[in-house]
This record gives sequence, structure tokens and C-alpha cells, in this order.
Amino acid sequence: MSLLIISSSLNPDSRSRRLAKVAVAYAFQAKIEASYLDLSDFPLDICDGGKSFEQANLNPISKLIEQADAIVLCGPIYAYAMAAATKNLIELTGRAWMGKPVGIMASAGGKNSYMAVLGTANSLMLDYRCPIVPKYVYVDPSGFDEDSGEVTAEIGKRVAELVDTTDHWGKVL
Repeated sequence: MSLLIISSSLNPDSRSRRLAKVAVAYAFQAKIEASYLDLSDFPLDICDGGKSFEQANLNPISKLIEQADAIVLCGPIYAYAMAAATKNLIELTGRAWMGKPVGIMASAGGKNSYMAVLGTANSLMLDYRCPIVPKYVYVDPSGFDEDSGEVTAEIGKRVAELVDTTDHWGKVL
């Protein structure tokens, strides 16, 4: 059984990447078999429905997703939706997601985008039959310590709960 934690942000100073790294650290501490995929390490062309499916970075990413029993997807919220890089990842690797439980974590600039993950969740549910962990982690800037940039203790607890739940779903489904 394995859990794949994906950071889909392309921003080098990404708060959602920090969430993903907290999830990885927790999984390691909890002895959960987990892998980490940082999309910024695997540049992808925009899905064009044709040649973009032949790019070199796509095969290793698709294999990681395909081999996972469950996925924690972490990404930023821009303009009231998960970032385009997240959608592009799903479009390019689509069938690899088939039936996999997915937990979602997102970071946004304000409190009002808390429903922004629903478009991504709906796509994963309807297109790829992914069970979505309903209690997702949404974090605005108040969830990060102003001085260190690290997540607050409360957010750390929520990340741990999501990792545990997603891993459990991967084992039982």
C-alpha cells in the first residue's frame, strides 16, 4: 500500500508546497508508506489533446499516480479555483487516477475561496471515479506562522488527519 503526496504548485515559495511537505513529514513519522511528487520538478506542457501526451516527463508522473493506492493532492487556489497546473496534471494523467481515493489540501490568499476545490473534486469523481475524502484542508495565510512561515499546530493536526484518512481509504477501498 502506498500514498502519493503531490505538490502541484509551480511557485518556488508556495504555501501549498509547505502543506505537502508537512504531509510527507507526518507520513514518515507515522510510518505510512508514502512518496512525494513535486510538479515543479517535472515541467509539463499544457494539455493540447495531442502531442502533449508524448512529452518525456509525463510517463514517470503517470506511473507514480498509477502505482499509488491513494493520493493527497496539494495545490494553490488562484481566482477561486485550483491552479491551472493542477487541472493540467489531471488532464494529462487522467486514467492513472481511476478509482483512487483522493484527499485534497489547498492554500489560498483569503478565507472566501474555501469551495474552490470542488471543481477539481467533481472532475476526479465524475471523470475518474475517485472517492474524495470529504474533509479537506483549506488554509489561508492565518494558518501559517508569520515569522517562520511554518504551518500552525492546528493546521498540522488537520494535515495529519487528512493523511491518515486518505491512507486508510487507500487500504480499504
